[in-house]
Amino acid sequence: MDAIPSSALKTILLSKRANMYYLEHCRVLVNGGRVEYVTDEGKRSLYWNIPIANTTTVLLGTGTSVTQAAMRELAKAGVLVGFCGGGGTPLFSANEIDIEVAWFSPQSEYRPTEYLQHWVRFWFDDGLRLAAAKEFQQIRTERIRQQWSRSRRHEPCPVDLAMLESLLKQSSLGIATASNQMELLTEEARLTKQLYRLVANATKYGDFIRSKRGSGGDIANQFLDHGNYLAYGLAASATWVLGLPHGLAVLHGKTRRGGLVFDVADLVKDAIILPQAFMSAMRGDSEQEFRQACIESLTRSESLDFMIDTLKAVALKLGRLAEEKPVA
Repeated sequence: MDAIPSSALKTILLSKRANMYYLEHCRVLVNGGRVEYVTDEGKRSLYWNIPIANTTTVLLGTGTSVTQAAMRELAKAGVLVGFCGGGGTPLFSANEIDIEVAWFSPQSEYRPTEYLQHWVRFWFDDGLRLAAAKEFQQIRTERIRQQWSRSRRHEPCPVDLAMLESLLKQSSLGIATASNQMELLTEEARLTKQLYRLVANATKYGDFIRSKRGSGGDIANQFLDHGNYLAYGLAASATWVLGLPHGLAVLHGKTRRGGLVFDVADLVKDAIILPQAFMSAMRGDSEQEFRQACIESLTRSESLDFMIDTLKAVALKLGRLAEEKPVA
């Protein structure tokens, strides 16, 4: 029986792929036509297959290497590869807000331009770009409302839902009345700080201060850093699928490299990663158990689909508004 050519196989949509990998202390290579990662155990080398057709993102941590042949196959399959440090923390730092990771996007095919055309129609208009940022933030607050009342790993987020609702309503009002991106960022930070306090109290974690740039020594800060990079991986995948350059941010800096990835990741970071970090910390989870819990929650909540659908909706809505806006 003749082998079926790879071009004839049905490609799994990136939004429907099930796997995200974070690898440490291993080699990624092509073995027998398959992409595998190799770990050493004593005198033996153990080979583990990476099903690239069903994988969205591969994060390479400390002690990893990857061959050109493997990168070529990953690119053909549309898998995004990120190079980062231990625990998902990155090698490269930026000057503001978050730390960046080095991303290598597949370039084996041209990306569609439909949503990019809509995006650039409004992006150069300060007012419409602010409107897009507000859309993202309102959707973010609604996502928090939905996810925090649901169970993750059969364990509901243990917060006072009435207090949560009060915080979200107040934040929604602040988002609506913000007159510029700086006020919007301030409101985003204010809400997140209150959410930290709410979950820390609910889980009896104790006093908590969010550390920046991976400097936190306590377990919740470490889990937050690690989990946020899973969200960044999905966000980078979502923007790549739609052909949106990472520099076309609506909130995290007009010209900041990678800013759109942070905008999109914010849609799920507080909804999924934040409560899981505190619950895992108080449960005594290992880093691997926490990472698996995050991946399960991100998959179960269809976070990648949600990111892609949000980007589509915002691009179409604001792009049409730009078309309808009279020329000065």
